Amino acid sequence: MLNTLIKRRSIRKYKTQKIEQEKIDVLVQAALLSPSSRSIRPWEFIIVQEPQTLQKLSEAKTHGASFLKDAPLAFVVLGDSSKSDVWVEDTSIASIIIQLTAEQMNLGSCWIQIRNRQNQETTAESYIQNLLNIPEHLKVEAIISLGYPDEQKQPYELDKLPYEKVKQETYN
Repeated sequence: MLNTLIKRRSIRKYKTQKIEQEKIDVLVQAALLSPSSRSIRPWEFIIVQEPQTLQKLSEAKTHGASFLKDAPLAFVVLGDSSKSDVWVEDTSIASIIIQLTAEQMNLGSCWIQIRNRQNQETTAESYIQNLLNIPEHLKVEAIISLGYPDEQKQPYELDKLPYEKVKQETYN
Protein backbone atom coordinates (compact mmCIF):
# COMPACT_ATOMS: atom_id res chain seq x y z
CA MET A 1 0.00 0.00 0.00
CA LEU A 2 2.79 2.45 0.86
CA ASN A 3 4.28 1.91 -2.57
CA THR A 4 0.95 2.78 -4.19
CA LEU A 5 0.71 5.96 -2.10
CA ILE A 6 4.26 6.95 -3.04
CA LYS A 7 3.57 6.51 -6.76
CA ARG A 8 0.06 8.00 -6.91
CA ARG A 9 0.04 11.55 -8.29
CA SER A 10 -2.73 13.64 -9.79
CA ILE A 11 -2.71 13.04 -13.52
CA ARG A 12 -4.38 15.59 -15.80
CA LYS A 13 -3.14 14.41 -19.20
CA TYR A 14 -4.43 11.16 -20.65
CA LYS A 15 -3.81 9.04 -23.70
CA THR A 16 -6.80 8.59 -26.00
CA GLN A 17 -6.80 4.85 -25.24
CA LYS A 18 -10.09 3.60 -23.83
CA ILE A 19 -10.12 1.86 -20.47
CA GLU A 20 -11.02 -1.80 -20.77
CA GLN A 21 -14.39 -2.87 -19.39
CA GLU A 22 -12.69 -5.32 -17.03
CA LYS A 23 -10.81 -2.44 -15.40
CA ILE A 24 -13.97 -0.35 -15.17
CA ASP A 25 -15.67 -3.30 -13.48
CA VAL A 26 -12.85 -3.48 -10.91
CA LEU A 27 -13.14 0.28 -10.26
CA VAL A 28 -16.89 -0.11 -9.71
CA GLN A 29 -16.35 -3.00 -7.32
CA ALA A 30 -13.71 -1.03 -5.42
CA ALA A 31 -16.07 1.95 -5.12
CA LEU A 32 -18.86 -0.29 -3.86
CA LEU A 33 -16.50 -1.86 -1.30
CA SER A 34 -15.66 1.55 0.16
CA PRO A 35 -16.29 1.79 3.88
CA SER A 36 -18.99 4.11 5.13
CA SER A 37 -20.30 5.20 8.49
CA ARG A 38 -22.61 2.55 9.97
CA SER A 39 -22.51 0.81 6.55
CA ILE A 40 -25.19 3.20 5.29
CA ARG A 41 -23.42 3.54 1.93
CA PRO A 42 -24.82 6.95 1.01
CA TRP A 43 -22.65 7.11 -2.10
CA GLU A 44 -23.74 6.57 -5.67
CA PHE A 45 -21.71 6.83 -8.86
CA ILE A 46 -22.31 7.84 -12.44
CA ILE A 47 -19.79 6.47 -14.92
CA VAL A 48 -19.27 8.76 -17.89
CA GLN A 49 -17.44 7.76 -21.07
CA GLU A 50 -19.34 9.70 -23.74
CA PRO A 51 -16.97 12.38 -25.13
CA GLN A 52 -19.71 15.04 -25.43
CA THR A 53 -20.73 14.53 -21.82
CA LEU A 54 -17.11 14.63 -20.66
CA GLN A 55 -16.71 17.89 -22.58
CA LYS A 56 -19.75 19.36 -20.81
CA LEU A 57 -18.52 18.10 -17.43
CA SER A 58 -15.18 19.80 -18.08
CA GLU A 59 -17.11 23.10 -18.02
CA ALA A 60 -18.77 22.36 -14.67
CA LYS A 61 -16.67 24.83 -12.71
CA THR A 62 -14.78 27.99 -13.47
CA HIS A 63 -11.29 26.56 -12.80
CA GLY A 64 -9.70 23.15 -12.55
CA ALA A 65 -11.85 20.83 -14.66
CA SER A 66 -10.96 21.65 -18.28
CA PHE A 67 -8.65 18.62 -18.64
CA LEU A 68 -11.65 16.32 -18.12
CA LYS A 69 -12.61 16.79 -21.77
CA ASP A 70 -9.58 14.68 -22.74
CA ALA A 71 -10.13 11.90 -20.19
CA PRO A 72 -11.65 8.66 -21.45
CA LEU A 73 -13.57 8.02 -18.22
CA ALA A 74 -15.00 9.84 -15.23
CA PHE A 75 -16.71 8.76 -12.06
CA VAL A 76 -19.17 11.34 -10.77
CA VAL A 77 -19.34 10.73 -7.02
CA LEU A 78 -22.67 11.45 -5.37
CA GLY A 79 -23.80 11.41 -1.76
CA ASP A 80 -27.33 10.96 -0.49
CA SER A 81 -27.67 13.68 2.13
CA SER A 82 -31.04 12.28 3.22
CA LYS A 83 -29.41 8.99 4.31
CA SER A 84 -26.38 10.20 6.21
CA ASP A 85 -25.05 13.33 7.87
CA VAL A 86 -21.51 12.22 7.01
CA TRP A 87 -22.07 11.72 3.29
CA VAL A 88 -19.15 14.09 2.58
CA GLU A 89 -16.74 11.87 4.48
CA ASP A 90 -18.15 8.67 2.99
CA THR A 91 -17.99 9.97 -0.60
CA SER A 92 -14.46 11.23 0.02
CA ILE A 93 -13.39 7.79 1.17
CA ALA A 94 -15.00 6.20 -1.90
CA SER A 95 -13.25 8.73 -4.15
CA ILE A 96 -9.79 7.95 -2.84
CA ILE A 97 -10.50 4.21 -3.00
CA ILE A 98 -11.26 4.68 -6.71
CA GLN A 99 -8.01 6.59 -7.16
CA LEU A 100 -5.87 4.06 -5.30
CA THR A 101 -7.44 1.19 -7.23
CA ALA A 102 -6.75 3.05 -10.48
CA GLU A 103 -3.11 3.49 -9.48
CA GLN A 104 -2.76 -0.24 -8.89
CA MET A 105 -4.00 -0.83 -12.46
CA ASN A 106 -1.52 1.70 -13.92
CA LEU A 107 -4.27 4.22 -14.58
CA GLY A 108 -3.94 7.89 -13.80
CA SER A 109 -6.60 9.83 -11.95
CA CYS A 110 -7.39 13.25 -10.60
CA TRP A 111 -9.93 14.45 -8.05
CA ILE A 112 -12.03 17.34 -9.37
CA GLN A 113 -13.72 19.05 -6.43
CA ILE A 114 -17.35 19.99 -7.14
CA ARG A 115 -18.97 20.56 -3.74
CA ASN A 116 -18.76 24.26 -2.80
CA ARG A 117 -17.38 25.25 -6.23
CA GLN A 118 -18.87 27.68 -8.72
CA ASN A 119 -19.80 27.54 -12.37
CA GLN A 120 -20.03 30.70 -14.51
CA GLU A 121 -23.78 30.99 -13.87
CA THR A 122 -24.60 28.71 -10.94
CA THR A 123 -22.95 26.24 -8.61
CA ALA A 124 -20.87 23.46 -10.13
CA GLU A 125 -23.15 21.01 -8.35
CA SER A 126 -26.34 22.45 -9.88
CA TYR A 127 -24.74 22.45 -13.31
CA ILE A 128 -23.92 18.73 -13.01
CA GLN A 129 -27.27 17.85 -11.45
CA ASN A 130 -29.01 19.44 -14.44
CA LEU A 131 -26.64 17.93 -16.99
CA LEU A 132 -26.92 14.36 -15.65
CA ASN A 133 -30.53 14.47 -14.36
CA ILE A 134 -29.44 13.93 -10.77
CA PRO A 135 -32.17 14.22 -8.11
CA GLU A 136 -31.78 17.14 -5.72
CA HIS A 137 -31.24 14.96 -2.62
CA LEU A 138 -28.09 13.51 -4.22
CA LYS A 139 -25.19 15.89 -3.72
CA VAL A 140 -22.18 15.98 -6.04
CA GLU A 141 -18.94 15.67 -4.06
CA ALA A 142 -16.41 15.27 -6.86
CA ILE A 143 -15.58 13.92 -10.25
CA ILE A 144 -12.70 11.47 -10.56
CA SER A 145 -11.09 11.62 -14.00
CA LEU A 146 -9.41 8.42 -15.13
CA GLY A 147 -7.26 7.27 -18.00
CA TYR A 148 -3.92 5.97 -19.13
CA PRO A 149 -1.39 8.66 -18.15
CA ASP A 150 0.12 10.81 -20.86
CA GLU A 151 2.44 12.54 -18.40
CA GLN A 152 5.05 11.32 -15.94
CA LYS A 153 5.35 12.69 -12.43
CA GLN A 154 8.02 11.83 -9.94
CA PRO A 155 6.94 9.67 -7.01
CA TYR A 156 6.97 11.18 -3.57
CA GLU A 157 10.20 10.91 -1.57
CA LEU A 158 9.73 9.63 1.97
CA ASP A 159 12.55 11.77 3.35
CA LYS A 160 10.81 14.92 2.06
CA LEU A 161 7.44 14.31 3.70
CA PRO A 162 6.27 17.06 6.11
CA TYR A 163 6.98 15.07 9.27
CA GLU A 164 6.63 18.28 11.32
CA LYS A 165 2.86 17.92 10.86
CA VAL A 166 2.86 14.81 13.06
CA LYS A 167 2.76 15.28 16.85
CA GLN A 168 3.19 12.69 19.58
CA GLU A 169 0.63 12.37 22.38
CA THR A 170 -0.29 16.10 22.47
CA TYR A 171 -0.03 18.97 20.04
CA ASN A 172 2.95 20.64 21.75
